[in-house]
Amino acid sequence: MEKKFQADSNGYYGEFGGAHVPEVLGKCVEELKNVYLSVLESEEFKKEYMELLRDYVGRPSPLYLARRMSQKYGCKLYLKREDLNHTGAHKINNTVGQILLARKMGKKRIIAETGAGQHGVATATVCALMDMECTVYMGQIDVERQHVNVEKMRMLGATIVPVTDGSMTLTEAVEAAINDWCSHPTETFYIIGSAVGPHPYPDMVARLQSIISEEIKEQLMEKEGRDYPDYLMACIGGGSNAAGTVYHYLEDERVNIVLAEAGGLGIDSGKTAASIHRGTPGVLHGSRTLILQTPEGEIVEPYSISAGLDYPGIGPMHANLAKEKRATVLAVNDDEALEAAYELTRLEGIIPALESAHILGALPKMSFKPTDVVVLTVSGRGDKDIETYLNHLK
Repeated sequence: MEKKFQADSNGYYGEFGGAHVPEVLGKCVEELKNVYLSVLESEEFKKEYMELLRDYVGRPSPLYLARRMSQKYGCKLYLKREDLNHTGAHKINNTVGQILLARKMGKKRIIAETGAGQHGVATATVCALMDMECTVYMGQIDVERQHVNVEKMRMLGATIVPVTDGSMTLTEAVEAAINDWCSHPTETFYIIGSAVGPHPYPDMVARLQSIISEEIKEQLMEKEGRDYPDYLMACIGGGSNAAGTVYHYLEDERVNIVLAEAGGLGIDSGKTAASIHRGTPGVLHGSRTLILQTPEGEIVEPYSISAGLDYPGIGPMHANLAKEKRATVLAVNDDEALEAAYELTRLEGIIPALESAHILGALPKMSFKPTDVVVLTVSGRGDKDIETYLNHLK
């Protein structure tokens, strides 16, 4: 079968993707591109990776039939419980894989960027596990609003570098990490936390997160007697949990893909992170994708109540899925996400991360049949967002 929604050999998804990097990083990116597939597809890697996912991360993550939510939305709604992974989100699936690759390449020093802190915690966790030096870049505003995750990272032995440039959020954290990589290209491995950045990162992250859709296939077969849902739903910031959720279904037209991006205060408010609704093509952090930018190409500062979705671009896979109309992308505003988080908490006893709350906030915008099987990925748990939730207590 032709894989028209996967990356080609140059890392392009249609018109989006590629590797647009400064010359100093060209060699690093090329080195990574030349080895990642052979390592990821080797029996040695697969064995160690799957053992760690099982015994350390706690996979497979459950596929839970949310009965009260199903009743409310008139379908069979299953929740893919990535919030139950070690460290509390899907991020660990990716960091376990990338640190094994870094070790195989002989790298001794790990850097990462983080917004909500979940990727930072997952990176610091695997660095502790593998005895590697770890530096995490995080916008100063995110350091303040996610201070529990910051303390976790420090406890795990990571050095946190608060970034005070620009909007002091995820965009600047990525730029600071790329600058570090440019300064120390040979000994450093940059663990990117989402399906963004120069090729091969979007493809590599999607492959490592594809354990999510691999498990969904098996779990649906067991629960429903078929290995595909009618709808797959996930939130997108950079898009790694969504990439993993849809990976094994990209070419399966029986499956409707629904993604939710952060509408912020509304897509026409000027305070939004909805890069698919409001973005235009351009190059951001090494990849051609859809970006919130001025006609002159200046980045427009994104806004979302969720630190993990507060990013002015989107992974190239999702930009292409939207352009080709393979995915329906809905913008979910702050207030809709907060309401949805409280709804899941009160109906099912599950407190979701603010990121996951955005895809839950898409449910009222949908119209399902009673026979529809819907799988929605709860990408993370809400511990890190409790203060925000309490500030907006219903």
